[in-house]
Amino acid sequence: MRALAGTALGLILGASAAMAQVPVDQLAKPPADAKIFSILSSAGKHGTVWEWTAPDGTLMARMNLVLRGQVWDEDEAIKLGADGAISDYTLRGNSPNGDVAESFHVANGVANWKSPIDGGSKPYAGAAYYLPFGLAPRAGDISTEALTANPGKDVALLPGGRAHIEKLATTTVGAGATEKSVTLWAITGIAGTPGTIWTDDKGKIFANVGVISFMPAGYEGEADKLKTIQDNKLAEQSPILARTLARDADKPVAFVDVRAFLDGTHFAEHQTVVVAHGKIAAVGAKGRVAVPKDAIVYQGAGKTLVPGLWDSHMHIGDDYSGPQELSIGVTSVRDPGNDDQLTVARRKRRADGNLLSPHVYASSLIDGKGPNTAQVANVVTSEAEAVKMVDTAKAIGQTGVKFYGTFNPAWVAPAAAEAHKLGLHVHGHLPAGMRPSEAIAAGYDELTHIYFVSMEAMPDDVVKTSNGINRFSGTGRYMKDVDLDAPPLKSLIATMAAKHIYSDPTLVVVESLFVPENGDLSPAYAPYLGTMPPVVERGFRAGGFVPPAGVTRADYRASFAKEQALVGKMHKAGVPIVAGTDGIGIELVRELELYVGAGFTPGEALQAATIVPARLVGADGHTGTIAVGKDADLVLVDGDPSTRIGDLRHTRIVLMDGKVMEADKLRAAVGFSAIPAWERAE
Repeated sequence: MRALAGTALGLILGASAAMAQVPVDQLAKPPADAKIFSILSSAGKHGTVWEWTAPDGTLMARMNLVLRGQVWDEDEAIKLGADGAISDYTLRGNSPNGDVAESFHVANGVANWKSPIDGGSKPYAGAAYYLPFGLAPRAGDISTEALTANPGKDVALLPGGRAHIEKLATTTVGAGATEKSVTLWAITGIAGTPGTIWTDDKGKIFANVGVISFMPAGYEGEADKLKTIQDNKLAEQSPILARTLARDADKPVAFVDVRAFLDGTHFAEHQTVVVAHGKIAAVGAKGRVAVPKDAIVYQGAGKTLVPGLWDSHMHIGDDYSGPQELSIGVTSVRDPGNDDQLTVARRKRRADGNLLSPHVYASSLIDGKGPNTAQVANVVTSEAEAVKMVDTAKAIGQTGVKFYGTFNPAWVAPAAAEAHKLGLHVHGHLPAGMRPSEAIAAGYDELTHIYFVSMEAMPDDVVKTSNGINRFSGTGRYMKDVDLDAPPLKSLIATMAAKHIYSDPTLVVVESLFVPENGDLSPAYAPYLGTMPPVVERGFRAGGFVPPAGVTRADYRASFAKEQALVGKMHKAGVPIVAGTDGIGIELVRELELYVGAGFTPGEALQAATIVPARLVGADGHTGTIAVGKDADLVLVDGDPSTRIGDLRHTRIVLMDGKVMEADKLRAAVGFSAIPAWERAE
């Protein structure tokens, strides 16, 4: 279950022969006495996992999961060796990426595996626990239970790495005959940052709690309690990170003879920038700006100073999201939808100095009720509730509201009017059945994801089902044939430019879903290869969604190219573009590379991650550019992003809120072993 709620869900035959995809009706049927887990979020139930033991001792699992139209239907069969580790494993079924077929086998001192993205073998001399590439609710439990049985002892993982576990808390769940003692553990070594799991008093997996939770049947109501305990225990480590990774700049800081991106408009060579008391105190040509005698000096030869970057679409995952974003130079984030309670709590902890995080400008995500409701949505069922939820967003300190795909189109205008009255920004997905021009007319200030912009030119059947998988498969099928220089997109672009409607394209998302086959190394992650734990790097090779019947990968790639060209057309017409990832954050520079590929200059691409989002949230008066009097949100990078935007990955020093951070230390705190490679992602 660790694999499902953790790394594999975030990223998504050796000794055996390759198998054809197993039809759903041929997957294993759970017996009546199978143990049942419910897959839950704040939006409701998304699926079920059944676990049982076959008569021959094989450990079995069956899972059905539906997330906003994306379907996983699969089974697992596991045999354990004498050492307690997996000796034989089979995963069968389907996912949005296609056939999940995966196998692992140990024989004659050799471990062999084959997955949709890789295959290999390694000598097997002692217990080593295979972690499947696919979403594997039961296989992931085997290594975890080995760790909890011997919490002071690490375990070896396959294809690579080692895992360690530490006990965090114990509590009780249930009442009377159903009361249980459960223990919370933190696991390191699998992902770059700690993961969590709950076990029962026998050391068996009890639950995995997060944005998506896996709760045993009968205990679903305990998820919120466990999540609160988990969040609080993890938060106890954050003040330590804040103290060790950022130091107060108690002296002036000077960047001498550096290339600098000035005033949000241009790169200038041989500049000196002086910072004092968290503000930019002086900017000018080398030799013309006095450097204070007691200043901390960074020599700028071969380096570039840029404003702190913005990730305009980052759902903060946990307290480690802050150091990770800062490690790539992101000092400001727009979080377009999250657990509002956690967002408010993090805001307070940051203000108290107990959380190291970029500045976060958060929106409340508001959706209607239905099978495709967003996982972290504030669910409303009437216009009055929608308007009231907008009021709540303002009351808790949010800067915007984000409407989602199951939101009733008729509620957009009154809810947007209330938001504007309160000074809130309005953005989001398109409610199913609504085209972008209609959303703009009803009050949208921004369109999220480029595929929702292209929805203007999609057939009615795609628009009516755009809150499910059709937002991908529909645009993937039809976008390649759309004429960008003709109505309706030409007219929409003109409207967006005239009304100053922002676009948050997340092109990097479309690229990852449309372009790669299973096994391809995504360009967003290629520079990080060799710097992250093996399980994470394996996820870098996850392919895109499998095209529907009658559509090819070439069609999807052509539609992605057209989406990229659409961003270029919008930019040329004057539509303000803000760069965001909708990922784990390290994809941001790839987003900017895609903008350059669409016709932006490197400086214009950098504007989309600095001054343009600062203007969007009304922060441009104090941040977003390098200018005297502005906040010293600054990043020093190796290389020359004025000619190669990818050099922004090579962060060295980050300044924010009067504190100095070394990027290498930030990277190490979130599991990176080295600075990204210099090669440009292609």
